[in-house]
Amino acid sequence: MACWPAWRRHTPSAAGPPSAAPSSSGKTWTSTSTKNTHPTGFQEYPYMNEPQNRRVAVIGLGAMGGAMAATLHKAGWDVTGFDPSDAAREAAEKTGISIADTLAAVAGTPYAVLSLPAASIVESTVPQLLAAPGTVAIIDTTTSEPATSKRMAELAEIHGAAFIDAPVSGGRDGAATGSLSAFVGATDAALEAAGPVLLALTGGNFSHIGGPGSGNVVKLLNNVLAAANLASVGEALGVAKAYGIDPATAAASISGASGGSKVSAAMYPNWILTGSHDSGFSMGLMARDASLAVDVAAQIGEKPALLAAVASQWQDALAVLGPRADFTEIARTVAPAITPAGAPQTGTPESTTAA
Repeated sequence: MACWPAWRRHTPSAAGPPSAAPSSSGKTWTSTSTKNTHPTGFQEYPYMNEPQNRRVAVIGLGAMGGAMAATLHKAGWDVTGFDPSDAAREAAEKTGISIADTLAAVAGTPYAVLSLPAASIVESTVPQLLAAPGTVAIIDTTTSEPATSKRMAELAEIHGAAFIDAPVSGGRDGAATGSLSAFVGATDAALEAAGPVLLALTGGNFSHIGGPGSGNVVKLLNNVLAAANLASVGEALGVAKAYGIDPATAAASISGASGGSKVSAAMYPNWILTGSHDSGFSMGLMARDASLAVDVAAQIGEKPALLAAVASQWQDALAVLGPRADFTEIARTVAPAITPAGAPQTGTPESTTAA
């Protein structure tokens, strides 16, 4: 039975060719590829030299990791996956992925992609991957913690390998199509080493933010801002409905104005007002990320009062809805009148009673 320290399985979870852009040190990656300016404003990098060895291990085969493994396989990589979950391994194997029974079996694989639920698992996994020689780069897509990424980058360097923190955004669809966006924390040398895999997963849609750990910081800030927006848009649409205004009409109108966002333009119309709540990202993970963002701020002496209030609101919703609820179900706690399911039941969290 494959295992590592117990962790809860979760279901969290197109850019064209990249062009020349400055790295975090001010250097420029050069490319002869067609120029593409991505609408998100992410820096873009050229396709780096093709690796001589296209073997990659994907550690964590949940919704995101499994989809990334399948994407790499379709792109011509020789992919081996590991996950302690029998169901996750079986699902990945059906997509053509080779399966390892232990982490030791993939130690020393030239490239490794991590898609794990917590920084503590990253910290216990990386040393095992580096236990055998041969690792070129480890790409950590986990929404992890900056201190962990700094330590893992230092450890990898000692072993002659690269480690980059590259938490991703784009959900299952982005993972399945190689069109994720990523927030990268790494040295220039580590980014270059990890580049071939990163480009296969993102199509060049990533931002090199700074040194090790910086990708984690900005990803956490992104998530807590999304958490705040989900709550505030819900409250606003609740007010609109109270005035007899169709929430979908209000959301569409707001989305074309200064108060608009991806939350009002896509998340509410697609996942909340329809009642589908099937984004694939869990309440437990978003509540965790919001709290982590506030913790990371506190570690450097910052006290973001509004973000702290948002994190607290998500913890309250987590207590009612349970960790396995879809994160879009926050609307049921802030504006139940606009959701088909209405307000959650009080008492035992709904997502645990349904199990």
